[in-house]
Amino acid sequence: MAVVTLDDIVAARERIAPFIRRTPLHPLGGGPLLKLENLQITGSFKVRGAFNHVLARRNECEEGIITASSGNHGQAVAYVAKTLGIRAVVIVPENVIPSKAEAIVGHGAELIRFGRYPEDRVVKAQELAEERRLHYVPPYDDPLIIAGQGTAGLEIVEDCPDVETVVVPVSGGGLLSGIAAAVKSLRPEARVIGAEPAGADRFARSRQAGKPVMLERAETVADGLRALSPGRLTWEVASEFVDEFCPVPDPAILAAVRRVLLDAHLLLEPSGAIAVAAALAAGLTDLATVAVASGGNIDPPILLQALQANR
Repeated sequence: MAVVTLDDIVAARERIAPFIRRTPLHPLGGGPLLKLENLQITGSFKVRGAFNHVLARRNECEEGIITASSGNHGQAVAYVAKTLGIRAVVIVPENVIPSKAEAIVGHGAELIRFGRYPEDRVVKAQELAEERRLHYVPPYDDPLIIAGQGTAGLEIVEDCPDVETVVVPVSGGGLLSGIAAAVKSLRPEARVIGAEPAGADRFARSRQAGKPVMLERAETVADGLRALSPGRLTWEVASEFVDEFCPVPDPAILAAVRRVLLDAHLLLEPSGAIAVAAALAAGLTDLATVAVASGGNIDPPILLQALQANR
């Protein structure tokens, strides 16, 4: 049985439509079309999956919800909780970007700092969920999360019916697997590429090995892309629908942040700019290519670093 079907993604869109934005495609001069999820509520695509999961499991969330996040998923869960009138707890890394922590607290959630890698935070969140009788909202490895993120893929194909290539950021794989399932169901001939940091290339190494692998460390400026291993479910979906994985070095990611800001006047965080960097590196600069600009919650010191990057 498929982890996520097109019907699941269509149902997710109907469920979350009152709560999210339909984001546009925007051309980058001399580059691909950008799917502007940086303009999504809370500044990233994460509210799509968070709303879909919580709304579908609403009867289990009355005592509150808890999640693990590098920042953007936590903001999304905190916003969902505030919108629906339930309490939220968010486990973030010890070195969480301050602006992301402030946004989570600003939405009324309890913030707990723990560990450095997503896998550590997931274990902690699951333990606290049982202790406090809270409902755990997974950051990526969950059919409802995957289907919610896949709604962006529906929009891509509807707004660019002749799309030939879709480039998507990947960490644990929720966004990539959701978009890939949607795009391949509607336009099987389109190519889907997962863009991941060269210092955290867990999907590329897993494909080479023929099975999920666990990295010893993940070193990258893209703070939202530091998962050590693919998710169990996301690996299954990506193995079926994703054509290739493209590791991207940090200098290219920062250069993409700079280029999008100066050429398109749009602000992306490194995690949100990696698909643009991968598309540019591959020479995918036509309007039949869509690069998903997945988030815009950048830390000011990283923005300064990006502005000093070479074109």
